[in-house]
Amino acid sequence: MAGRERKVRKWSAEVTTNSDALDLEKNVFEKDDPAEIARSLEKSAERSKRRKATPFRSAMSMLTFYINRAGKNLSSSRKNKLEAAKTELRRIFGRKER
Repeated sequence: MAGRERKVRKWSAEVTTNSDALDLEKNVFEKDDPAEIARSLEKSAERSKRRKATPFRSAMSMLTFYINRAGKNLSSSRKNKLEAAKTELRRIFGRKER
């Protein structure tokens, strides 16, 4: 492949941007406010006609998926905000804190 640039495809990035279950707001996981992240995920999950689980489970699954796929590339402050968004999602949907 001399002279050609090779395009690297990341399936996890594809899932985050083109989920079959949820139509996510652009750059939702880059927001600074955990409550905003949670509200956006809630709105996406509630509107989705393609999800197979409850809105809560769909939203939480997408957030957890993003955290797990980003892994060690997340700064500790970003990971803390995303974990706080999980807590906020539980609050929005009336779920008990774990």
